[in-house]
Amino acid sequence: MTTATEISNRIIEAVMAQKLAPGSRLGEQQLAMLFDCSRTIVREALTRLSTRGIVTVSARRGWYVIEPSEDEAREAFEARRVIELGLLHQLKTVDKAAVRQLKNHLQREKAALAGSDVGARSFLLGDFHVCLAECLGNTLLADTLRDFTARTTLIAMLYQSSHDAAQSCADHVRIVEALEAGDIARAEVLMSEHIGTVQSALRLQASSDPLAELRDALAPVHKSPGPADTPAQPPPRKSKAALGSAAGAAAKAPPKPRSPRLPRNSVSTPPASPDDTSTYLGALL
Repeated sequence: MTTATEISNRIIEAVMAQKLAPGSRLGEQQLAMLFDCSRTIVREALTRLSTRGIVTVSARRGWYVIEPSEDEAREAFEARRVIELGLLHQLKTVDKAAVRQLKNHLQREKAALAGSDVGARSFLLGDFHVCLAECLGNTLLADTLRDFTARTTLIAMLYQSSHDAAQSCADHVRIVEALEAGDIARAEVLMSEHIGTVQSALRLQASSDPLAELRDALAPVHKSPGPADTPAQPPPRKSKAALGSAAGAAAKAPPKPRSPRLPRNSVSTPPASPDDTSTYLGALL
């Protein structure tokens, strides 16, 4: 039977692979059927994810993937910067086994970039930071970074990040090269620049005004005056001579032919042009 830990890990992986968008509903019954387990186990997994800040619960709406606010987005990146830079700052040396593991991860990243599996690419780019913490021997921070990476993945989806995946991979390569060369200070600087670049690619509003979006939406619409908005001008008055000549011309004009009268119960319908969409819609109905 599937355990609560396995379910929570699968949900985290789906978030990091951008397969679960912010606000996605996680129904207990559906998850229990999917993982072939009881709703109690599903509820335990979701409760764990709630304490880790990945999902949230509402008494009426149920369980949902979080939708981070702008302030929460900034806090998440600040937390990642503190953790990852601190992890590198206290580092003295990097053993060869760790470098080999990081290079192996980079090869998987490059293969994912060359392929068409967007989910695998997104997961591996985020998992690099988790892998780095594991390679440096701190599993506790690796677990913490996994949660923060999942949160920043949701933030990137919610705020339409324009950061390029190839650039992320290139940043990772330079960080590993600095670690391999033993230049820890250089790796720390590169990591700071990398996190800052990813954060700056988010479309966050610069203003801290909570009503900015609503204020912009409800701003008066500036209309340019069109023909319908231009006040009608009275027609120029004609002179008596002009009126007399117009009346004479009307008297000399031949009478207009009368249109044939239709039967009382018939309805006159103009012929439909080829571009008339009402005819097409009528056929559908």
